[in-house]
Amino acid sequence: MSLTRKTITVSDKHDAWIKSRIASGDYTNDSEYVRDLIRKDQARMDKISHLQRLLDEGLESGFTDQSVTEIWAEAREGQ
Repeated sequence: MSLTRKTITVSDKHDAWIKSRIASGDYTNDSEYVRDLIRKDQARMDKISHLQRLLDEGLESGFTDQSVTEIWAEAREGQ
């Protein structure tokens, strides 16, 4: 994996927070903490994209005359 060096500027408050996370032993350095934040953000965005696709699919499927009870019964049969 190739690496690219980035320079970021954070407030004193954010710097203190990062240092506290490192001091707690959760991370070994600033870069590890930032990489973890990026991975978590990517995972979050993947989940949001998946939910959006499901919502779009639901909206595109149209309306039904089935009752809620019938819909749940059909969903349970599909499991």
